[in-house]
Amino acid sequence: MHPANSIELHAVGVGYPRHKIPTLKEWVVRGLTGRRPDESFWALRDVTLDIKSGEALGIIGPNGAGKSTLLRCATGIIVPTEGEVSIRGSVAPLIELGTGFDGELTGIENIFFNGALLGRSRAYMTRRLSAIVDFAGLGAFIDSPLRTYSTGMVARLAFAVATTVDADIILLDEILSVGDASFRERCDERIREFHRSGATIVLVSHDLQSIRSLCSRAAWIERGVVRLLGNTDDVIDAYQRSLHPVAAPLIEMG
Repeated sequence: MHPANSIELHAVGVGYPRHKIPTLKEWVVRGLTGRRPDESFWALRDVTLDIKSGEALGIIGPNGAGKSTLLRCATGIIVPTEGEVSIRGSVAPLIELGTGFDGELTGIENIFFNGALLGRSRAYMTRRLSAIVDFAGLGAFIDSPLRTYSTGMVARLAFAVATTVDADIILLDEILSVGDASFRERCDERIREFHRSGATIVLVSHDLQSIRSLCSRAAWIERGVVRLLGNTDDVIDAYQRSLHPVAAPLIEMG
């Protein structure tokens, strides 16, 4: 792995069977009759991407493009079907709201629970507890079970935990689309603080303005492949043109 990179994906593919084959018997029948096994659906295919240490990379593309799958590969949640993923440094993932939380535990208890899943000790989380609680801004709800929280409240707690602990790499999946405008502004500023401190940021979002504001480089992913990688403005402009192609002029017939 090159020392200048935090994450490297080399020829990564993630495939799933389109239809589950339930029994060994059906596999044998297919083999004897010459029927081919069901083809795989490839969420990612032949993705090679180096994410530089200390950079903020935005990942854009339509729904179902493979963006979240890529982040899950980068955290080790998904083991690729083919290719290799290398990671240098500690990772704080915010991949899916509520992941690593327990609905029956209080907000405080979930802070320690989630911290343990991130590999942080109870003493470590105790030292950061006040900062996490302050950023989450949940008031008395911090002592209530998580199942009583709204989606926005869960987002605030998850973001506070992930970005208050020390980490070399922050992975964010659509977190900036949840919560009110004030919370999103605070999230933006917290991401900038991490970036200024030298952390690597990987942000998946449909909010292209946030990607423009926070990221110096972007990757456009569609149908499981990287369509374009480069300067954020260039990549976003190309992506937007693909969504709104210029219609060919009509030619009047005399």
